[in-house]
Amino acid sequence: MKRPFRTLLLALFALAFVEPVFAQLSVTVFFGPPALPIYDQPICPGDGFLWIPGYWAYDPDYGYYWVPGTWVEPPEPGYLWTPGWWGWEGGGFLFHEGYWATEVGFYGGINYGFGYFGDGFYGGRWDGGHFYYNRAVTNVNETVVRNVYVDKTVVKNVTVNRVSYNGGEGGLAARPTAREQAVQQQRHIPPVATQTQHVQAARSNPQMRAEANRGKPPVAATSRPAEFGGRSVVAAKAEGAPYRPAPSHGGAPAAGGGRPVETPNAGRSGEGNTSAPRNDNAAPTHARDVQPHQAQPPAASRDPRAQEQYQKQQQKLVEQQNKEHQKLQQQQEKEDQRAAKQNANQQKQQQMEQRHQQQTQNLEQKHTQQQQQLQSKQPAPRPNPHKPE
Repeated sequence: MKRPFRTLLLALFALAFVEPVFAQLSVTVFFGPPALPIYDQPICPGDGFLWIPGYWAYDPDYGYYWVPGTWVEPPEPGYLWTPGWWGWEGGGFLFHEGYWATEVGFYGGINYGFGYFGDGFYGGRWDGGHFYYNRAVTNVNETVVRNVYVDKTVVKNVTVNRVSYNGGEGGLAARPTAREQAVQQQRHIPPVATQTQHVQAARSNPQMRAEANRGKPPVAATSRPAEFGGRSVVAAKAEGAPYRPAPSHGGAPAAGGGRPVETPNAGRSGEGNTSAPRNDNAAPTHARDVQPHQAQPPAASRDPRAQEQYQKQQQKLVEQQNKEHQKLQQQQEKEDQRAAKQNANQQKQQQMEQRHQQQTQNLEQKHTQQQQQLQSKQPAPRPNPHKPE
């Protein structure tokens, strides 16, 4: 009995020192988030709180919604926050979850303000287990918080860019430095519980949704997490840029434009079945699951020239879309081969599968929208001779 008992104790001891790995929620969306709204920073509620800038998050049912900036106590002394950010990757906008680390990593070059000017953090520093606030860029009451200093050299005299994403059309072109890449490999701590509650409160608040506030949220920032009422609430002064609704009817998010990926795929549907009929209602999981597009013969038109021009446009679009399918399929197959050679573990395999699924679905949605736009230009059909006009 002594050996099994000793083995159990050793197992429990080992589990006590296993560092938890947090699963980041991967979200990819076909269209980019709105510009960052213009707002003031609420006053810091007390010593030891760090500023977490506001950002646009995404929900497949509600579309983009604003997560207000707020003050949060870090998980451990000496830790700083690296904000989450949207970046164009593989045909869609992918959200990179923020994290806590001893240094600030890459966050897309996005100027969130209040010390987060696109790289690093200039709103304060840790010293001897205490956080010191830079009064030049943070709103701190010195009668409550004594650990302050002023460094105006960090304030850059440049035009503030309100773009909220990296890459893609109109996005920022920043790339991570060697130091920021090194931070990415360091130990990270996921958002603390109050941050998670804050995001949940924002998601469930209809006023935070971009389709409702049109880029100007009524609660742009709060003094404490999940407190969306009272004197500590700060409303946005203005939207960061003219608001453009999501590319679908009514300004709602395009169907299937983005899906939170929380669980791995059980497998690739249709794998090895190249003769399977195309099902536009099913969500493809890989580019090879998608059958080639084919031009559909238009209805007879009263204008033969217009009909011929439409057919040429349709054929050109089909050829372009099939080339994009082939390119994505080749890219995904190369990644599959690389992962096989490297003997990637299950977690990396799952992440790759999730990424491939998002890439494929986003490309299919893009193609569907292109086809719908072209169909709207189809020449008027010839009237039925048996039916009086």
